[in-house]
Amino acid sequence: MRVIPVWEAEGTVLCHDITEIIPGKVAGRAFKKGHVVKKEDISKLLKLGKEHLYVWEVNQNVMHENDAAMRIAKAVAGPGIILTAPIEGKVELKAQIPGMLKINLDALEELNDINEVIVASIHSHQLVSVGEIVAGCRVVPLVIEANKINNVENIGRLSFPVMEIKPLKPLKVGIVTTGSEVYHGRIQDQFGPVLDKKITALGSRVLRQIIVDDAIDMIDNAIKTLIQDGAEMIITTGGMSVDPDDVTPAGIRSAGGRVVAYGAPVLPGSMFMLAYIGSIPVLGLPGCVMYRKTTIFDLIIPRILAGDELNRKDIVRLAHGGLCTNCDPCQYPHCAFGKGN
Repeated sequence: MRVIPVWEAEGTVLCHDITEIIPGKVAGRAFKKGHVVKKEDISKLLKLGKEHLYVWEVNQNVMHENDAAMRIAKAVAGPGIILTAPIEGKVELKAQIPGMLKINLDALEELNDINEVIVASIHSHQLVSVGEIVAGCRVVPLVIEANKINNVENIGRLSFPVMEIKPLKPLKVGIVTTGSEVYHGRIQDQFGPVLDKKITALGSRVLRQIIVDDAIDMIDNAIKTLIQDGAEMIITTGGMSVDPDDVTPAGIRSAGGRVVAYGAPVLPGSMFMLAYIGSIPVLGLPGCVMYRKTTIFDLIIPRILAGDELNRKDIVRLAHGGLCTNCDPCQYPHCAFGKGN
């Protein structure tokens, strides 16, 4: 910051607000901090009694906050994200399409480790709608050293995309419902309607539901039949506990399932299984999905539809934030559930 004559201030950045007071007419801010002085401003500044100004000089070595924020935002934003115009040194990143926000958390941390650079976001792996704000970028001072922004852009290139919105791919979903009580008609299936509603809301559709007894061979055959019918995802319901009659995990393995995880650090939803048959995900859902509004199902399904092939580490990372506190009313997805990873 330095003091210069006002007639030499063109192209510099004001370090303070300048007020204008005309009794009975005007009393307020004529120029705000951060304003880039233009040639036509000089006469007005002189009329306001300002012959000297405290300014930052913008040159090749430093950058104005608006320009810096825009370059940070461009370095961060990937597909599916649009930028707002800079306002008072801040640029917002918004969802251009509906889908799942994906953030490279290591890159985000590296960016914010650059002194005076700020990139704040909502949580990764969160479903967003068109126009939703997903992040904001700015710098702390009115002007910042240009080499810091160059470092931001280098990180952005090496980690591209730092942030993106991945659209959900519509899949044909096959459901295998197990349980002797349902198979023999003693009770009515409650899983099907719940899953159909959730799957449809995410843009996919239920191809077919097959109800089977608690028998490994029947579960095996049902899974294979659905895959032959064109199912791109298999969901099994019932039989996921450790009771002797609960053989759904064995049926998934018998059908060729490569098990990623059986059991997940999520409540509700700990008795969850994820497996793959080739590239087709096979999910074993615990009973809580039938009666709880938000469970592990709501954390996993969108990621699969966004194209993620999940591994055991992805499941383990759900532990931080994996406890639903059953708020009344439920605030999901605007809450901590599933946000720790």
